[in-house]
Amino acid sequence: MHSRRRLGSENCWRTAYAGAMTGPGESSAKHLLSFPGMRRVASDRIELFSLRRFLTPVECAGLIAQIDTNRRPSTIADANGDAYFRTSETCDLDHADPLVTALNAKLAWISGIDPAHGEPLQGQRYDVGQEFKPHTDYFEPDGADFQRFCAISGQRSWTFMIYLNDVSAGGGTRFPEINRSFQPEHGALLAWNNRQADGSGNPATLHHGMAVRKGAKYVITRWYRERVWG
Repeated sequence: MHSRRRLGSENCWRTAYAGAMTGPGESSAKHLLSFPGMRRVASDRIELFSLRRFLTPVECAGLIAQIDTNRRPSTIADANGDAYFRTSETCDLDHADPLVTALNAKLAWISGIDPAHGEPLQGQRYDVGQEFKPHTDYFEPDGADFQRFCAISGQRSWTFMIYLNDVSAGGGTRFPEINRSFQPEHGALLAWNNRQADGSGNPATLHHGMAVRKGAKYVITRWYRERVWG
């Protein structure tokens, strides 16, 4: 069994995550709910979880500094002709940096997923007016780019997203299919299963990174795949 000590304890998460794996590319409600403070959204349409204070203020500040230093315009696989579908900035985090290495291990511990199934960690920054319009994280099997993005590593299985700061106004994450929204709170984690029980994409995971109205929003995202990331 994994340790029940606080998430910020280095000796805990650095050594415990390897024994907590639930299976290649897979997390589970049972595993996630074994962590104190983890909450599941009451819905039979989606596996969606939240946890406050997953990261410390010091960890959040360090990651925000990296994003500010290395950010670039965000991209999207298919914007359906809408140039303003995703208007944030993205940072490809330095995986040799000790803070990022530590976060990778911490995510492996909380998710129970082998890190080899994870896409590289990304940070995002949203300025006033910037948003990511309603979208799902999985790739549509009949989409033009499905083979390009999924042929090697398979479909996205789980999403783990961390808010790095409080936002003065706006910037929430809304799941319109289940009428649920989350307001950014520094260090808080959101996690959801992108698929239904039969393995197909779950349309109830549609979510909207809503426009920031005041201040800026910083998040970290880790997408996991069915197979080893290639």
